[in-house]
Amino acid sequence: MSFNRRQFLAYCTGIIAGGVFPLDYLSGKILKNVYAASNAAHAGKVYIVKNPEVFASGTTLKTEVVNSMLEHGICALTGKPAAREAWQSLFTPHERIGIKINTLGGRNICTSPELSYAVAQQLVDSGFHAFNITIWDRLSREMEMAGYTMAKGGNKIQCFGTDNAYERKIEFSGEVGSCFSSIIARKCDALISIPVLKDHDLSGVSLNMKNFYGAIHNPNKYHDYNCNPYIADLNAHPYIKDKLRLVIVDGLNGQYNGGPSFKPQWRWKYGGLIMGRDPIAADRIGADIIEAQRKKHGLPSLRDAGRPAVHIDTAAKYGLGIGHAPSIEKTML
Repeated sequence: MSFNRRQFLAYCTGIIAGGVFPLDYLSGKILKNVYAASNAAHAGKVYIVKNPEVFASGTTLKTEVVNSMLEHGICALTGKPAAREAWQSLFTPHERIGIKINTLGGRNICTSPELSYAVAQQLVDSGFHAFNITIWDRLSREMEMAGYTMAKGGNKIQCFGTDNAYERKIEFSGEVGSCFSSIIARKCDALISIPVLKDHDLSGVSLNMKNFYGAIHNPNKYHDYNCNPYIADLNAHPYIKDKLRLVIVDGLNGQYNGGPSFKPQWRWKYGGLIMGRDPIAADRIGADIIEAQRKKHGLPSLRDAGRPAVHIDTAAKYGLGIGHAPSIEKTML
């Protein structure tokens, strides 16, 4: 880590004296190195929280159970005894936190509002400013159709889409050249990604990494060759790689075939959250869960179906995380 002994001792003192928050002056490059080292310590670790009682009726969710599952998972992932301390170990007091969701499939196969709002509210309850928390996706219209209420400005949790607010400058990362959403470029210091546990007709799966196709203006350009290496290239960009602190794959309701659009005959109640700080490991475990469900229902593997999730291996080769399943430490909660 590239900070000196005095700065390191001050950092440790800040945690001990303040209970959970690093000192405010630990910003910029020093703070980024602190979180980079912390993420590295969690490489290859994934936590799965399951609770069949999360469903009220049909696929409707019980908000209180979702909240409990989230609290249980975040404490296990961070090793903290309470949710407040857990969230405060991931973010600093004045950071602007973006919660990237996925609403492309509509209300029936989207990031559950119950989960997104639970994350945002737990952050507020942990001492973070509501106006510094933004739930966002590509389009406000899609978010509203998925059950989200738009909110912009004021002392409240923010919730809105990029719509046409893209940066004018084209950013390049590998073979990807795109204008990023102004939300991820200028309004977020840190990111939480909450994708859906579902398959994709081209990339095999649409999980955490694919979720960030909703952060650029031209995702349609990057679907050839099973979206490879484009998904990995996009996620190697600093806007994502350096800001992403937590992945929560929403597997409360999942879909194992026919994605990314909603196909009711292939949706199932997985009833779980897949949580990790290693974005590649989280995607690998999510892909394995989808593969197991496909096998259970007599469907071919994603590779045999002509849509292998090769972007996971590519991202692992880039050093973005652990993609080799046997090397991942999976903990069921």
